[in-house]
Amino acid sequence: MAYTPKTKVTDQNVDDFLATVDDRRREEAYRLIEMMRRVSGEPPRMWGPSMIGFGKYHYISKSKCEADWFKIGFSPRKAKISLYLSCDADEFADELAELGKHSRGKGCIYANKLDDIDMKVLEKIATTAYKQTVDFDASKS
Repeated sequence: MAYTPKTKVTDQNVDDFLATVDDRRREEAYRLIEMMRRVSGEPPRMWGPSMIGFGKYHYISKSKCEADWFKIGFSPRKAKISLYLSCDADEFADELAELGKHSRGKGCIYANKLDDIDMKVLEKIATTAYKQTVDFDASKS
């Protein structure tokens, strides 16, 4: 049976989703939307039930699983804001050293609140991540 990704772009309205999150997260989400829209030139789209993404690219994993994903995005989770990059966060070691209080995963940056991080540094990271993300076929590497 072929792999079917669980997280896909939806027709859910971003503003309707944000009406369901607490006031602080909603305000932070609109700040991120403004910045990511400026970086990408794309409108925000809901991906799955709680992720907001900008742009789209297609990838094929080494195991030949195919999926579409957003180039940059975020999720205003209750505990932390999850910032998603479509590349390895380790590529931004210098910028991350200047970002402020955060933690990270392979392609994610987590912040307790936006006031903990430097938004200019985040915009620089988002701009680079967006521009360098192209369709990707890992099965050929």
